[in-house]
Amino acid sequence: AYTAMVSEKIIPAYKEMANFLKTDYLPAGRESSGIAETPLGDAYYAHQIKKYTTTAMTANQIHELGLKEVARIRGEMEAVKKEVGFEGDLNAFFDFIRHNKDLMPFTDRKQVIAFYDSIHHVMQPQLDKMFEKQPKTPFEVRRTEPFREKSAAANYSQGSLDGTRPGIFYTPIPNVEEYNVFDKEDLFLHEAIPGHHFQISLQQENDELPMFRKTLWYSAFGEGWALYSESLGKDLGLYKDPYQYFGMLSNEIHRAIRLVVDTGIHSKGWTREQAIQYSLENEAVDAASVESEIERYMANPGQALSYKIGQLKIIELRNRAQQVLGDNFDIRDFHDQVLETGCVPLQLLEQKIDRWIQASR
Repeated sequence: AYTAMVSEKIIPAYKEMANFLKTDYLPAGRESSGIAETPLGDAYYAHQIKKYTTTAMTANQIHELGLKEVARIRGEMEAVKKEVGFEGDLNAFFDFIRHNKDLMPFTDRKQVIAFYDSIHHVMQPQLDKMFEKQPKTPFEVRRTEPFREKSAAANYSQGSLDGTRPGIFYTPIPNVEEYNVFDKEDLFLHEAIPGHHFQISLQQENDELPMFRKTLWYSAFGEGWALYSESLGKDLGLYKDPYQYFGMLSNEIHRAIRLVVDTGIHSKGWTREQAIQYSLENEAVDAASVESEIERYMANPGQALSYKIGQLKIIELRNRAQQVLGDNFDIRDFHDQVLETGCVPLQLLEQKIDRWIQASR
């Protein structure tokens, strides 16, 4: 009965759907890649920008900011390339890093988990110098389950509100001998500590917040904090290997590229192919990954802007506090101020930090 149902009902239904997509749906679709070419598309994209960045920035302002950030980070990448003695151009260095077997040192999946545990061990003594308040929620590193790891990205799964389930950093290891470590210190800082694990756990543990705010999420704040956390690597005893520092720059330029290509696609008429080409010219990733990323931006306009916009705002506020407070500036107090109210729009965060600066003078 089951076999008959599949052959007589399910397969014909899929064939009918495939025929509809081919003969009716695709011919009626638009050829452009961006939302601006749809009715009220410009207004919708402006709404998406405000939603995901929680700022009043325009698409053009974000595009220009992205171009400047890409140029700045490329300059830092060139310096690392020179430091390690690589003689080719930056794109050749990208390719070298992707295929360098010295950056794929593992033969057993347990070694990968131990590698991340060692990152945590190295930074642990330094965390007290950077953070007064630290989460009570337990933390673990786990391999992504085999049934889903071939299509999964590394990610953080938050602990439960009652503290019975730990925060978990999952990393897929489908082929351990091809597991490239060049950007993995940076990845741990973003997805785990002090990135998503600190931010989300402290928010959930804060009994002064009402329940709805313990679970509230704004991408600009949450992803902005995680990207900002990547910049703390040297202070936490990491990035001593130039390839690991290059990994941080690679992930940062990836978020800067998003500012350029997301606004390019949705406000400047860029094609899918233009966006793919721009990405390939500026970061150490393969074509398949870039294509997947660009199609993500096409499907969800504005979301990819949140990471870099949030990071830059936190850096701006930190620099402002350091400039005004001088010797009275304490990085632990600043981090507590940023994290203690949980996820908030960036405009509210700025108001809060400005009030704290004035009260601390």
